[in-house]
Amino acid sequence: MQIRALDLADDTLMSAAGELVVRSWREGRPHAPAYSPRDWVADQRSPDSGESQDLVGCTDETGRLLGVGILYLFLLDNRDKGWLEIDVDPAHRRHGVGSLLLRHLLDIAHADGRAQVLIDAKVPFAEITTHGYRRFAEGHGFTYSNVEVVRHLALPVPGAQLDAWAAEAAAQAGREGGFRIETHVNEFPEELRESLCVLLGQLGVDAPTGAADFEEEQVTPQRFDERYAAVQAAGRDLFETVAVTPDGVVAAQTTIVAPRSTNDAFQWGTFVHREHRGHRLGLAVKVANLRAVQGRSPHLRRAVTQNAETNSWMVAINDQMGFEPVEATLELLRTL
Repeated sequence: MQIRALDLADDTLMSAAGELVVRSWREGRPHAPAYSPRDWVADQRSPDSGESQDLVGCTDETGRLLGVGILYLFLLDNRDKGWLEIDVDPAHRRHGVGSLLLRHLLDIAHADGRAQVLIDAKVPFAEITTHGYRRFAEGHGFTYSNVEVVRHLALPVPGAQLDAWAAEAAAQAGREGGFRIETHVNEFPEELRESLCVLLGQLGVDAPTGAADFEEEQVTPQRFDERYAAVQAAGRDLFETVAVTPDGVVAAQTTIVAPRSTNDAFQWGTFVHREHRGHRLGLAVKVANLRAVQGRSPHLRRAVTQNAETNSWMVAINDQMGFEPVEATLELLRTL
C-alpha cells in the first residue's frame, strides 16, 4: 500500500474518492442524512482561505483506492491545532489502511508545529465507550474530548406551531431589547456583515468543546464570501436569520443549508452574543429560519443538527422544537 496526494482537478479520481467516503460515512448509520459523492467533491473543491487542506488516498499495488484522509490546518487562528478525517472503504478495513493514513497525516501536522489534532466519528449512543472507531483512535494515542448529540427534526413543522414559538420568543425579545429578526437567503446585507463575522468567530470560544480549548476564529470578509460561494457551488441554499439590535449590530444568528435535490436540511451554527442572552433570541432566530426554509424548500423532510451534550441552553431549544436524538458524535484529541 502507498499514500498519494489526491488531485482535486482529477474528476475520475475525485469521484472514486467521494464514493468511498460516502460508503464509509454511511456504514452502520441507518439514520444517516443524504450526502452524495458529488456533495463531497464539491465541498473539497471549495476553498477556505482560513485553512490549508492535505487530501490523500491510500492505494494498493493496482492503484485501487482503499481509503481517504484529510488534514485541515487552521491558518488565521488556533494555529496550534489541526483537524483530521479518515475514511476507509468498509470492504478493506482491518488491514492497516486507516493506520497508514493516520500516521502520514500526523507527521504532516507535527512537521508544521501543531500541538493538538482532533478527530471525530458518528457512533450509536450505546457504543460511545466501546465502538471500534474509538478503539482505533485510542490505539493511536487519541483520548476522549467531547460528545455531541446528533438530532433530527421531521419536516414540515405545522405553521401553527411555528406561530406559537415565534410569539413566545417575540414577547420577551421585543419587550427586553427591541430586536428585529431578519432572514436572508444566499446573500447577506453588507451593513451587517462585520458584526455577523465577529459573532461567528466567537462560537468556538463560547460553545462547549470538551478538552479542546479554542481561541476566537477569524472570520474575514474573504472567508465569508467563500462560505456563500461554496454553498452555491454545491447546489444548496443558505438561509441566515439574525437578530439585530436597534443600533444595527447582529446579536444572534442561525444558519440552515438546504440542498435543492435531496430531502435533508443541515442546521449549522446557532449562536447568541454573550451580551444579549436571556431574551429567547436563540428560539426566535431558529423558528424564523425554519419558517423560511419550509416556505422556499417544501421538498425537505428532515432537519439535522448537533450540539454538545453539555450545551444545556441549545439542547433545551432543540428539545422544545421536537428534535429527536439519533446518534452521537464522539470527539477525540491527540497531543503531539
